[in-house]
Amino acid sequence: MNDAYLGIDIGSISTKGVIIDKDNKIITSLYIWTEGNPVKAVTKLVNKLKEQLPSNYIIKGIGTTGSARKLIGLLLDANVVKNEITSHAVGTLSLYPNVKTILEIGGQDSKIILINNGIITDYAMNTLCAAGTGSFLSSQAKRLGVDINDFSEYALKSCNPVKIAARCTVFAESDLIHKAQSGYQKEDIIAGLCKSIVLNYLNNVGKGKKIMGPIVFQGGVSKNKGVVKYFKEVLKKDIIVDQNSHLLGALGIAILSKKYQINKTYNLDINSISFETKPMECMGCSNNCEILRIYKNGKMIDAWGNRCNKVIKL
Repeated sequence: MNDAYLGIDIGSISTKGVIIDKDNKIITSLYIWTEGNPVKAVTKLVNKLKEQLPSNYIIKGIGTTGSARKLIGLLLDANVVKNEITSHAVGTLSLYPNVKTILEIGGQDSKIILINNGIITDYAMNTLCAAGTGSFLSSQAKRLGVDINDFSEYALKSCNPVKIAARCTVFAESDLIHKAQSGYQKEDIIAGLCKSIVLNYLNNVGKGKKIMGPIVFQGGVSKNKGVVKYFKEVLKKDIIVDQNSHLLGALGIAILSKKYQINKTYNLDINSISFETKPMECMGCSNNCEILRIYKNGKMIDAWGNRCNKVIKL
């Protein structure tokens, strides 16, 4: 039997999973929507990956990253749980060891990672506002009556992108409506949105950062050719977009699960696991913290949410 390692990147919009072999080669992968339920999404993802995995492989490590990494790490008994910055850097470096800048725009967040000689030297993430992310683009595509899959093709047709104020979703939508009602062509509006995504990113997430090549652009928005075009135009540098650019966080955490593997074999029989979360309000002090209790197969295995040192009995 051959050893394999599962990496899962659970975001607010999408959930990504890859299974790699001992040489970090992706054996199988999957990208699905989280739909507000990370447990359900991961259950679906793991079942499909299990079906696709050749019978001569066994899972020797599981890693989780993304916004729901801790919760899903408990569900799957992962041997590694790491933040997105580390996971994306590891995944990217495995393919592009000379990378100096990683640009990442996902469904609801974006980040920049600066690397020198394979070591993270600086990074930044966006604020709570989702302006300039994948969900922002999706909502604007719907408003314009354009399929998000055709969005970049419209942008590439334009020779005169209009100016869109994209530093705030509310202002951007207002500006977009005004431009549409003023008679601007749809492709020019869409190109303006793509360019505004780039400018917003560089003026917010990339502010004060020295962006040097090689540059790798990843995350779901990296599949938008219009955004890639304007990153190249504004930065005046080449931009690398890998065919698996949307999976590099999952790839990175899979590699880390291999690095820190323990003497254990996983069967991925996720359907046999009873997993639920139960919220409660702690009345132990005036904070009235909302505690989330995690139950696996009927037993409470963890709890979090407290803002004081009171011990939560497991």
